[in-house]
Amino acid sequence: MTTEEKKGGIVETIKTVVYALLIAGVFRTFLFQPFWIPSGSMKDTLLIGDFLFVNKMAYGYSYASCPSVIVPSVGIDIDAKDICGWADGDNTRLFGSEPERGDVVVFRHPSSGRDYIKRLIGLPGDTVQMRNGQLYLNGEAVPVEPAGTFTETQAPQGPQGLRPRCENGPVGEGGTCTKTRMTETLPGGVSHSILNIGDQSSDHTGVYEVPEGHFFFMGDNRDNSADSRVSGMVGGVGMVPFENLVGRADRVMFSSAGRSMLFFWTWRGDRFFKKVD
Repeated sequence: MTTEEKKGGIVETIKTVVYALLIAGVFRTFLFQPFWIPSGSMKDTLLIGDFLFVNKMAYGYSYASCPSVIVPSVGIDIDAKDICGWADGDNTRLFGSEPERGDVVVFRHPSSGRDYIKRLIGLPGDTVQMRNGQLYLNGEAVPVEPAGTFTETQAPQGPQGLRPRCENGPVGEGGTCTKTRMTETLPGGVSHSILNIGDQSSDHTGVYEVPEGHFFFMGDNRDNSADSRVSGMVGGVGMVPFENLVGRADRVMFSSAGRSMLFFWTWRGDRFFKKVD
């Protein structure tokens, strides 16, 4: 092989890599974004280790549609605003369409810029309140029905080794951790599971008024979720602007209960391609 042929081969390889990165960037920015569930705030709808693709076409596009590249181990922290900050600031979206109450949505945290996933509870103009652990929307109690018990093993979960909180008190290693499960039906007809761990301050709140152009989110694992019930400046999320929505979670593609997706014996085959309700 001549020197010119070698150079040509290197150039073609570089071009192939660049094209592949461009295609992947377009796919991730405009169509679907991969998302791993890192915490238990959405149990039992979503479990730690679920992997899904976020539908970015659902609500149109804003600065939040651009990907963030965060690799703490090597000091990389490139936020979406670093790439598409020019599109930030007017709380609007290109080809925007309003989300529906009950959607499970990935959004940018208004303060930290990190991606969160929660259920959309309050629309612009709504009032939201928790009274003795029950959700009230616009002054009306949202109906709930008993749905049995959610059980899981007391053990580290996911790459971070997070341990579940249990309604049945401290549970030893390998013990059965339980939570009361209820089915909540939101106005509009979306029904979904919620879990209860115990009585705490987030079960008793004042009345929140959702501003125009903003949304109110909560986790389905109600007592283990940092969400719109707490301001983003003090550890929660607060009200989320329309432009911060990334997309809708429609279906779990893959799920692993272990610390790595390579541990095939921890795969949850019953959750593969499971619809997100």
